[in-house]
Amino acid sequence: MYQALKNLSATQQVGVMFIIVFGLLMLATLGLFLLSMREHDDPLAQQSHDTRLLDLNSLLRISWMMIFVFWVAWLSGDVIRLVLFALGSFFALREFLTLSPTRQGDHRSLVLAFFGVLPLQYVLVGTEHFNLFTVFIPVYVFLALPVASALANDPTRFLERNAKLQWGIMVCIYGMSHVPALMLLDFPHYDKKNAFLVLFLVLVVQTCMVTQHLVARQRQHRLVAPQISQTFTWYSWSCGMAAGSVLGALLAGITPFVPGQAFALGFVACAAGSMGHLVMKALKRDRGIPIWKGAGKSTTGAGGMLDRIDSLCFAAPVFFHSVRWHFGL
Repeated sequence: MYQALKNLSATQQVGVMFIIVFGLLMLATLGLFLLSMREHDDPLAQQSHDTRLLDLNSLLRISWMMIFVFWVAWLSGDVIRLVLFALGSFFALREFLTLSPTRQGDHRSLVLAFFGVLPLQYVLVGTEHFNLFTVFIPVYVFLALPVASALANDPTRFLERNAKLQWGIMVCIYGMSHVPALMLLDFPHYDKKNAFLVLFLVLVVQTCMVTQHLVARQRQHRLVAPQISQTFTWYSWSCGMAAGSVLGALLAGITPFVPGQAFALGFVACAAGSMGHLVMKALKRDRGIPIWKGAGKSTTGAGGMLDRIDSLCFAAPVFFHSVRWHFGL
């Protein structure tokens, strides 16, 4: 299968993946619609059915959004693509910081983060300064932000305030910026089809997360961290990892990898994404919210974006550096 896909032109590969991926999503949407028409006489059974439908509907919406990322990446030019991802980072960071109260002494650091760090990080991506791009935030920014806060002359909860901002920058800017960076890697004999690497990453990570969630809902096992997640068990996690990794091997044809490499890199991406999702759940519990988007409306005005991209923000940098190290790019 993967050899047949490799022999297709980029346009033909787009057509094939459009039919497969969006066809499956449309079938899933239709199936969910049919399930929503089912009614139960027992009020408790009906309530359980409605709750399950809400969970599935949320997963399906996230899947549509994640796959849409690929089409934006494929159809957009390099500059527009970077601008779109930068806007995604902007709204994700805004959402994160809205739930992390700041003081007047943080204003300089916030301005630096939104209007200095964010655009400069994406400029480094666009100009392919990969060596500087990978250390700019975790080294230089992490040293500069506390200096800006100290100059504001406000020592109250200084460490806590700076840690929140640094953590938000790391996830929302550093993690997200590695997604468009995948499309700038120069693989030999790959004919500039790097947008498929984004599709590969999105598909394997989302498949892992959906499988993990569905298995946890169907079979009850001992929770690993019940105060953080009511669905994370080692059994469901293993099933999600297996599903994502196997799908990665099956998708080797749209990547520069052979099936064994695709399986291993899919495993790495799924591990990073699933554990990152658990970490973000811990942050939400610390903030006292169940989801980044509040019931019925957005908690922060950014539409609950972090609920949709949290696993991708953790998986992207690990996947990017694993690929770059393995191929010596």
